[in-house]
Amino acid sequence: MAGDPLRTVLTERLGCEYPIIQTAMGWVAEPILVAASCEAGAFGFLGAAVMTPAEAADKIAKVRALTTKPFGVNFHMFQPGASEIVDTIIANRDQVRAVSFGRGPDAKMIGRFKTAGILCVPTVGALKHARKMVELGVDMVTVQGGEGGGHTGSTPTTVLLPQVLDAVDVPVIACGGFSNGRGLAAALAFGAVGMAMGTRFLLTAESPVPDATKARYLTAGTDDIVLTTKLDGLPQRMVRTPLLDRIERAGPLAMWLRAAQAGMAMKQRTGATWGQMLSAASELSKQQGLAPALMAAAAPHLIQRAVVEGRPDEGVMASGVVGGAITEIPTCRDLVERIAREARQRLQSLSATSDQARPAA
Repeated sequence: MAGDPLRTVLTERLGCEYPIIQTAMGWVAEPILVAASCEAGAFGFLGAAVMTPAEAADKIAKVRALTTKPFGVNFHMFQPGASEIVDTIIANRDQVRAVSFGRGPDAKMIGRFKTAGILCVPTVGALKHARKMVELGVDMVTVQGGEGGGHTGSTPTTVLLPQVLDAVDVPVIACGGFSNGRGLAAALAFGAVGMAMGTRFLLTAESPVPDATKARYLTAGTDDIVLTTKLDGLPQRMVRTPLLDRIERAGPLAMWLRAAQAGMAMKQRTGATWGQMLSAASELSKQQGLAPALMAAAAPHLIQRAVVEGRPDEGVMASGVVGGAITEIPTCRDLVERIAREARQRLQSLSATSDQARPAA
């Protein structure tokens, strides 16, 4: 509708009804959740960064079978088979509207996506990374503040978001600490073109996370969601679990042993060659160092125990701080429509307050 505050550059470019993004969470942003998010009016990203090329191709096809809406795909250039995944994404450019990534494509690869008409929407957690992505030619950036789940930075969203808005000339999406219509209204008031949510979509009816793990998320308060560097050497925000507590107390030898075991398990699961495994480890070690790179090999399996197998006590659970304020499991449609309704109410309230404060002519 004309003058609709929820009609933004994000909705126009991504082809969704509301300026709301469902982020790409490994083993959570699966076809059913992505399709449900898109059907509800948001824009969903498939979490292909944890998939083999064959899995990514199969799950892209499954999303297409579940919805005709445009959707996005997330990947990392250092994952085994990344070039094949890129080929698959481009082959599906009639419906895959965007790609997201953290550490990933260079200017040449971004140019390839742009030629195919696919928007590049990376997630950044620092001002310098936002500037770098814009220099490389991305179309939009998602800015995740320190409140966000999984890998996260140290700067709160309320500080980082305006910094990035002032520094770059591409549309900016707010992420980290958002779960409702108040958050969407606040993001738009800052000058963002929309908001992205992970934990809130993880806790929906269509999320594939087992009920036992969802129940554990619902019992976690904000004080139970902590920042750790013990999983892969980089800061990650997680729900406290018995396993995470043991990892926090573990010494270097235990960490290396777990990483080696996880590396072997990953090779068996993905079918990757030793060359591919070493190449991925080498790329990670350049960025993080060898020990953290080996530790990173263990993290996916620990996450899978909780979010795939439904054993939260034996795994780890990524969560934004906002997870401590979530108390129910709605459908994606109910969630998205409620957010849109609340956001409009908040924005209308602000407009009415402004009108009342304006002096009479």
